[in-house]
Amino acid sequence: MNILLEFFVVTFRVLWAFVLAAAKWLVRPQEKRVAGQVCLITGAGSGLGRLFALEFARRRALLVLWDINTQSNEETAGMVQHIYREMAEEAAAAAPGVAGDGEKDVLPHCNLQVYTYTCDVGKRENVYLTAERVRKEVGEVSVLVNNAGVVSGHHLLECPDELIERTMMVNCHAHFWTTKAFLPKMLEMNHGHIVTVASSLGLFSTAGVEDYCASKFGAVGFHESLSHELKAAEKDGIKTTLVCPYLVDTGMFRGCRIRKEIEPFLPPLKPEYCVKQAMRAILTDQPMICTPRLMYMVTFMKSILPFEAVVCMYRFLGADKCMYPFIAQRKQATNNNEAKNGI
Repeated sequence: MNILLEFFVVTFRVLWAFVLAAAKWLVRPQEKRVAGQVCLITGAGSGLGRLFALEFARRRALLVLWDINTQSNEETAGMVQHIYREMAEEAAAAAPGVAGDGEKDVLPHCNLQVYTYTCDVGKRENVYLTAERVRKEVGEVSVLVNNAGVVSGHHLLECPDELIERTMMVNCHAHFWTTKAFLPKMLEMNHGHIVTVASSLGLFSTAGVEDYCASKFGAVGFHESLSHELKAAEKDGIKTTLVCPYLVDTGMFRGCRIRKEIEPFLPPLKPEYCVKQAMRAILTDQPMICTPRLMYMVTFMKSILPFEAVVCMYRFLGADKCMYPFIAQRKQATNNNEAKNGI
């Protein structure tokens, strides 16, 4: 094709993409069905992972829960089973012979199950072995939610190398291992969905959490490259969603504070709200979701403003040292634990 003609075609497609994006703001796309599909969630024992599990359970997906903490993972499974029982009771109470709504007919309520696996996603062999067990005991995974995450809570020069490596392994490298384990079948079927739960700190950074920011930037880069690879392979049946929330009130960054005058306008996100927004994005095949929407603007401004201008804005917002109170609390907690143990 003549390069000039091709340029006009590309221009039209870019403009059309803007039109479609604007239309989605005005008309909410219909959510796809995940009933009966196998959904695997890492870090399902608490926080966002647990809430993702409950949301997918309400949509009648078959849940596979991974977590390093067996007890908390089983607690999440109990909550999922409670949702399944409630749905089964509602179905039983419904008048017999009444036709379902389409989605409810996909899978009988009695077949809804939840499977739990104790897995350290930071260890490659552990991931591959557990993935093989899932394939044998449950089946092929259709929806993969890479959610597991850790934070060391130390300044760079005070952070042990082992904790830096651990943060990188769990928050970034694990995405490689889980995706390599389950993507081949998705490619074969040209069907699936890979969700990367990253962070706004994977789009812009702040002081004191170098290892965490690096790991989340890595996860974002991995996700974007994977998305392009799927497009290049013309595997349009495999969807990807990148989730980048602002600070979420799960206790992971307890003590983190921005400027007190600004905080009422930008408080930590409620976990339930964050997951509901993410679920809407996942079920409508939205490629990326930043919560709140202000994060899109912050990312854009960081990309176009001089670095000194960004520093000036950080200082005004109190974002330059927002992690310092959190790090101080973690350090104090560590010292208290050492004192109790007589170290």
